[in-house]
Amino acid sequence: MFKSIRSTLALLLGIGVLVTPLYTAGQAGATNLKRAPQCIVSLSPTATDTLFSIGAGRQVQAVDQDATFPLKGLPSRKINALNPSVESIIGICKRTATHRSTKPDLVIISYDANQIKEKLTALGIKVVEQDAASSVASALVQIRQLGSLTGHVAAANRLAVSINRRINADIASIPAHPGKVLNVYYELDPTFYSLTSGTFVGSLLKSLGVVNIADPQSTSADAGYPQLSSEYIVSANPQLIFLADTVCCKATASSVAARPGFATVSAVVHHHVVGLNDSVASEWGAHLGVLMNQLTAAVKNALNDAQLWG
Repeated sequence: MFKSIRSTLALLLGIGVLVTPLYTAGQAGATNLKRAPQCIVSLSPTATDTLFSIGAGRQVQAVDQDATFPLKGLPSRKINALNPSVESIIGICKRTATHRSTKPDLVIISYDANQIKEKLTALGIKVVEQDAASSVASALVQIRQLGSLTGHVAAANRLAVSINRRINADIASIPAHPGKVLNVYYELDPTFYSLTSGTFVGSLLKSLGVVNIADPQSTSADAGYPQLSSEYIVSANPQLIFLADTVCCKATASSVAARPGFATVSAVVHHHVVGLNDSVASEWGAHLGVLMNQLTAAVKNALNDAQLWG
């Protein structure tokens, strides 16, 4: 299964939930240790990226097979988060003088496949579910939650503040553009699945002042992820195209131009087809600021292209 499709399944599941923290924060971001998870299993690529970014990487002993960040240092033990089993998880941890069980102290999931949450909880394993964020605010809540759960409160707060500042700065950097209606197509895979302004990434695009061509095609049945047709995309004539399927499906500006009818689309003609890394485009953790920077740069380039507005 393509990673973009796996990511879309996760994106359809809603906002992360809050749990009682294993740690509490005191003054100036201090952390009062209650119980340190020495062995963490992360079945969420987003959570994995965040855990390593806030300094909790040494506590992570197994990850989802789709985890790609950080580029170096991920544990060798990989688990299929779409089809996890109790057996693949309960024997993960190394026995030490301070951790005498092979069961993890903490398992983080982004969706509950095979009712794994209930099964692991019945064995006394703490499971935290962080579903796909629905807003920047909920994404930042999840980052701070992971800091609280792992004893890295200050680092998690710094990361959340940094991401929030980058996003706000990007939004503020978009110049006023009266009379310029920038139509955008965001591609999740080559079968033309897209996303609307009602989704998390779609809301980021909306904050940059663009018009999403998928919005009119969405119905209640697609949860904000409609499958468009090539004919509709060509007729909508977007001036900017984002490809979130460059890794899984090898989509490129050239491959888009070769599709029937696409050679006349404005984004193709004026070279505004922008490739994104699939993982960066589908996760909502530590690389969220990077994604927003890329979206913003592409929007500004299109708005500043006189050939589009002549």
